[in-house]
Amino acid sequence: MRDLLSQVPLFNELQPQDLDPIARGTSEISAVRGDIIFRRGDPCVGFHMVVYGQVKLVFISTAGVERVVRLIGPGDGFGEALMFMGKDYIVTAEALRDTLLLHVGRDALFDQLDRHPGMARKMLAGLSRRLHGLMGDVEAYTLHTGAQRLITYLLREWRGEAGEPFRIEISKAVVASRLNLTPEHFSRILRELSSRGLIRVRGREYTILDPDGLRAYKG
Repeated sequence: MRDLLSQVPLFNELQPQDLDPIARGTSEISAVRGDIIFRRGDPCVGFHMVVYGQVKLVFISTAGVERVVRLIGPGDGFGEALMFMGKDYIVTAEALRDTLLLHVGRDALFDQLDRHPGMARKMLAGLSRRLHGLMGDVEAYTLHTGAQRLITYLLREWRGEAGEPFRIEISKAVVASRLNLTPEHFSRILRELSSRGLIRVRGREYTILDPDGLRAYKG
């Protein structure tokens, strides 16, 4: 457990002996695809870090409509802000594939924060980066077209070699929700980009055929 915690960016400046009390308050959570890690309204008594796998954070309306807020991958964390505020979870977390998480307990962490104020500064920096990222999402939703949002996402997932296929393991519906697109709009954009010879799509396999043209496309 201490070795896993040492890989968490929040803790990478701590000495091994400083991690021992946190490790005693940390548990491993193994999840398979579709497992619910927590639901909206559950008490937040710590924060999670993804060791491997992927988790989606979603709002679910009373009608059962799902809106993906964030996709969490290896090395990323979630729940810190609610932990500090003493609030219940406001979203539901679901594993998108086989996933291993660490749950760092609030009490053990707070005790170490009292002893090591520098940890608090690092956590504030991490929360600030996340807020900055969320502001970037808001900007993208309000100022960029749906096609531009999808293109940015594809280029971020792309390995960087034209004509070389790559896979996006999550479903198109999840990607569409994350980009604030309806599934129908998402599919129309894919068809348009494909018809222009910019990309090729086969199931969950994508190929970027013309990177420059894709970057220049405005929708």
